[in-house]
Amino acid sequence: MKAYDIVIVGGGPAGLAAAISARESGIESVLILERDKELGGILNQCIHNGFGLHTFKEELTGPEYAGRFIQKVLDMEIEYKLNTMVADISKDRVITAISREEGLTRIKAGAIVLAMGCRERPRGALNIPGYRPAGIFSAGTAQRLVNMEGYMPGREVVILGSGDIGLIMARRMTLEGAKVKVVAELMPYSGGLKRNIVQCLDDFGIPLKLSHTVIDIDGKDRVKGVTIAQVGSDGKPVAGTEEYISCDTLLLSVGLIPENELSRGIGVQISPVTNGPVVNESLETSIDGVFACGNVLHVHDLVDYVSEEAHMAGKCAAAYVQAQKLGNTEEFQGGRAVSLKGENGVRYTVPVFVRPEHMEDTLTVRFRVGNVYKNASVCTYFGDTCISRRKKRVLAPGEMENIVLKKAEIEKYPDLETITIRIEQE
Repeated sequence: MKAYDIVIVGGGPAGLAAAISARESGIESVLILERDKELGGILNQCIHNGFGLHTFKEELTGPEYAGRFIQKVLDMEIEYKLNTMVADISKDRVITAISREEGLTRIKAGAIVLAMGCRERPRGALNIPGYRPAGIFSAGTAQRLVNMEGYMPGREVVILGSGDIGLIMARRMTLEGAKVKVVAELMPYSGGLKRNIVQCLDDFGIPLKLSHTVIDIDGKDRVKGVTIAQVGSDGKPVAGTEEYISCDTLLLSVGLIPENELSRGIGVQISPVTNGPVVNESLETSIDGVFACGNVLHVHDLVDYVSEEAHMAGKCAAAYVQAQKLGNTEEFQGGRAVSLKGENGVRYTVPVFVRPEHMEDTLTVRFRVGNVYKNASVCTYFGDTCISRRKKRVLAPGEMENIVLKKAEIEKYPDLETITIRIEQE
């Protein structure tokens, strides 16, 4: 059985940034395990620009952004294995992996960073009536077909869901000569970034119908058309609002789910809201020495934030390994815990609790809201005391928000048990 100080599961943007950070923190023995045939993860098929504005202060495509991290991994001579599927992780951090070249292998890790990313919600979760004809794709699958495989999924397209991938594919299909007839969104607001609505729909005259969904799919061998209808506040179709749209392709962009089968297998505590692990300020899960970052933790809107979070996870995993070698992991684990919670429109927070003595000087807490709020304030409470109030013109579910906690401020409240983030209307 081979042994490494840190093993990172996933070679996408989160895994690459975590590996680089661990190496920069003084850990030589680092291994990345990636199930695909190349590093870079989902970024390899995201050929549009808009990446790297925060990290590199310039606009890059997905492959360019990934390429910068891959080059750094190569320069640092960090070991990685491609075409390697992790089948199981035990609580004592033994990883069972499978590859064509090496067969079944077992790897002992001092610490593990989970960076498996997320997957698309399938059509089965939607319960749309109709047959199972050809021409129904998830938006990510269509993106891979067009951008990497060179196939065109169809010529007349309806998109269900206004997540970022759906919006980007509306533009991509249009640029490739297809006619995107409509983007239908069940919610009364879009699930994507505002800039994507403007650049991908408005600029190309593609209609976005909010509070609409697909209620029927026509066609037995190939999609012939779909019926969309308006939905009421109860989420049910409103009679008399049905509209038939002929098309040969239906793309589904109906949400992303963190890829946490391995996490559940180890026994990691999973948040019912994010479907990702519950973590502390060090991004450590409920299992000692197992850390999580990126979209496996919660679905991000910008890859720059994934890299930022992964950098923190790699650094903290390195600190854990160093403490382990000195025989004082108890010290790494100890300390009082202050719980973090969202209220009044804040759906969740990452992390879920903070141990002030293990914090750096500042800690970025990320969260999403559950509705669209205009002219509202993001308020942070220490117990019943409001310690910060930040005005926001618009808050939307598609845009991730954050607040910054200062260690010095928390230490002024030695009996503090709960920090609450809430939305308050003006």
